[in-house]
Amino acid sequence: MSHNSPASTVGSATAGSPGDATRAVVREFLTARAAGDTERLVALFADEVDWLLAENPVVPWIRPRFTGAECAAQFGELMEYVVPEDARATVDALMVDGKDAMLTGHLAGTVRATGKSFEGPFALRLTIEDGRIIRHHLYENSLSIAEACTV
Repeated sequence: MSHNSPASTVGSATAGSPGDATRAVVREFLTARAAGDTERLVALFADEVDWLLAENPVVPWIRPRFTGAECAAQFGELMEYVVPEDARATVDALMVDGKDAMLTGHLAGTVRATGKSFEGPFALRLTIEDGRIIRHHLYENSLSIAEACTV
């Protein structure tokens, strides 16, 4: 995912207003996600996470997740199923209100097994508490992704 701000550490995310702390953790999340840094993602997610991503039985990387480790592993699982060079996500807007953040943008990729592409807009709602992500709700073009996974 692309964004224009440097990462910060969770420890420094507590300085300033709650919105500043939230923004710092979100930026660190985006940096870790773009780098595929699962260890850092595990540290950013709370032990238990309110994870929402509409179930899609034909998409192997979309499944219920509950722990921080499961949530962090989603990126690695996604990279097993898509062509890494074709996986793209851009963030168009980041809005922060206290401990809640909403990101909107566009994602695209190619499913390795079928060679079919998917793309579409997304919205991601994150909630940060004590410097860690406690809510991750992703809304995306699930139809495009399902069609790309179907032979």
